[in-house]
Amino acid sequence: MDSHRFEALVRKHKDSVYRQMVRVCSHREDAEDALATSLMLAFRASPQLESEEAFRSWLSTIGKRVCTRMRSHPRMREVLAYAEEHDLVDTQAEAFDVAILKGCVKEAIEHLRPIYRSIYEMCDIDELSVPDAARQLGISEAAAKSRLLRARAEVRSLLDGSVCGR
Repeated sequence: MDSHRFEALVRKHKDSVYRQMVRVCSHREDAEDALATSLMLAFRASPQLESEEAFRSWLSTIGKRVCTRMRSHPRMREVLAYAEEHDLVDTQAEAFDVAILKGCVKEAIEHLRPIYRSIYEMCDIDELSVPDAARQLGISEAAAKSRLLRARAEVRSLLDGSVCGR
């Protein structure tokens, strides 16, 4: 693959791969380092890429491996332990990550069918008990439990699937 085609694929997919790296690496700075390293490794190995359609997943796989290596390296574990012990974790980055996660969950809840959204919001957002939510909805406790389980499964599926750029 020539360098121009590689650059075009990087431009097209790097943002989604970066978002995956943030989730895998846990911190934006680590994700940026992992993405840069992954791009370098991918460029070197680009002749091995069989299909341009597989580029995004291929780059993601490389990135996940880089993140895993970064976090499992003995020296990195020492640095992370020291940072946590001395409260040096970047709270701004954590707040940003939490805001992104909240937005993803909110978007997933909005995709739920109304029959599941109401029980999910009552129990998992408003922290109402299942019996109380069932009474408010005028349904049996068994029906409420069933709907809540289905709602939770659907939210997980939406978060694992296409919601929030995955």
